[in-house]
Amino acid sequence: MMSEAVDVASVYAAIEKSAGLLDVTASRDKVWPVLSAFEDALEQAVIAFRVATNARHEGEFDARFTLPKDSDPYAVALSKGLIEPTDHPVGSLLSDLRALCPIDSYGVDFGVIAGFKKIWAYFPGGEHETLARLGALPSMPPSLTGNVDFFTRYGLAEKVDVIGIDYRSRTMNVYFAAPANCFEKETVLAMHRDIGLPNPSEQMFNFCEKSFGLYTTLNWDSPQIERISYGVKTQNPMAFFARLGTKVEHFVKSVPYGVDDPKMVYAAVTSSGEEYYKLQSYYRWRSVSRLNTAYISVRDKEDA
Repeated sequence: MMSEAVDVASVYAAIEKSAGLLDVTASRDKVWPVLSAFEDALEQAVIAFRVATNARHEGEFDARFTLPKDSDPYAVALSKGLIEPTDHPVGSLLSDLRALCPIDSYGVDFGVIAGFKKIWAYFPGGEHETLARLGALPSMPPSLTGNVDFFTRYGLAEKVDVIGIDYRSRTMNVYFAAPANCFEKETVLAMHRDIGLPNPSEQMFNFCEKSFGLYTTLNWDSPQIERISYGVKTQNPMAFFARLGTKVEHFVKSVPYGVDDPKMVYAAVTSSGEEYYKLQSYYRWRSVSRLNTAYISVRDKEDA
């Protein structure tokens, strides 16, 4: 956990150093404008760095931070030129959510190469949203309600905790406070088969048994659920893997931030059968943030 003052320069320096562990060169022209746009919130934000192991994310390094509920991250991103105005429904989704639901806080995500990517809207702890309410929004991907039978079958339809909006890829993540049986091998296998995804490996089944939550990825152009991702909280990410690749292993073992704080690891299988992981370490951890407590308390209570 960082104790010194946090500002644009210090966070940028940490991002640059951490990306360098993966031989990724941060673009100042992409990173600095994002940090500057939300500079006033950095001092109180949870700040995390993330790397993914799949081919699509190779050569990229992501950072994210939280924002208070009285902010409007989409309006700021537009006004600062971080994203372009669009007539696509993705551009209206956050404002529709704000009109429908109480929001506890927000998060933003950006890549050191790609720049601004995503906004998260966190619902108040314990106040889950339902697919029935969310699916009525005109900007919501039709695939959300189109798969309501799937979500209902696995006890997820009334357990939505977080919505993530990816403006670059025009996809949406729906995070669930899932019941414990969703992490058992038989259910994980059934869920993947139900939506036409390849079977996970034994390594991933073992990973899912320790998960604290899951999310699905949807888009506006397909009726299908793109993937299911599972999350684990751990002090030792390397305990889950035989090998991650030289660069990622080097990052996990060498990143100087969040050494004593929990790490997050997410696992998913793509439609092509590629199994990959996202590893998240904290530049600044705050246990009270919705970024960290959206699901963790649920599984911690079960383990008590």
